[in-house]
Amino acid sequence: MKKLLQYLVFPFQWIWRSLFFINAVLTFFLFFPAFYVFLSREKWFPYVFWLKKVWARFILFPVGIFYTVDRRMQFKPNQAYVICPNHTSYLDIMLIYLSIPVYFHTMGKAELMKVPLFRKFFEKMNIPVNRTSRVDAHRALLRAGTDIEKGISVALFPEGTIHHHGPKMGRFKNGPFLLAIEKQVPIVPVTFMNNWILLPDDFEHRVGQPGRARIIVHPPIETTGMTLEDIDTLKQRVYEIIDRPLRERYPSWFRTSSTDEE
Repeated sequence: MKKLLQYLVFPFQWIWRSLFFINAVLTFFLFFPAFYVFLSREKWFPYVFWLKKVWARFILFPVGIFYTVDRRMQFKPNQAYVICPNHTSYLDIMLIYLSIPVYFHTMGKAELMKVPLFRKFFEKMNIPVNRTSRVDAHRALLRAGTDIEKGISVALFPEGTIHHHGPKMGRFKNGPFLLAIEKQVPIVPVTFMNNWILLPDDFEHRVGQPGRARIIVHPPIETTGMTLEDIDTLKQRVYEIIDRPLRERYPSWFRTSSTDEE
């Protein structure tokens, strides 16, 4: 009976998923003229940030995706942060803007520079990174450091890319932790609890569905006084903070050992 129900629901899930991406593209063209204007001057970048929050709602709400944020900290307006979320879905991109109230820049894959209209964001505001090149990755971290020195927070996905193992996370890269320690700024772990269910990037287990995304913004970890020798300890601490609510919510996924989890 369960299998039959899955087969009956499957076509509707694909229709819903298609509508999600169609709506995302159409609303992008709706907002792009305003993005184009506000990206022309750096002093207008906060307007782009605000528009991204509005655009995210236009993408999510019409297709039945809502969100709840459990924010366990109070952001300080004059404090720069390194924001570290887990990464299991394209929803993460939109929901990071809806979860974090303070202005920030994001670091994203350099391949987005090849998208004619989307590259505008990375030419002016956000930070492109080619993770296959150590030189480019270092250059991106230098740019992120410059932003932090200006008081601008930076959001980086420590896994580097979308991870395809349900709620299990991939290995964390050093970049976010190196940045936080070098600039002596707090690092904020963020857990996206169920984006991997609502809009998975692969289709091994499910296609996607409407629902309520749940996000936890954890208290910041201070890095004042830390040195580069503390990178591994900080990385492990952030991993455990993000991982803990996932293990509590989805224990069956963690019963079998996997090298991908480390």
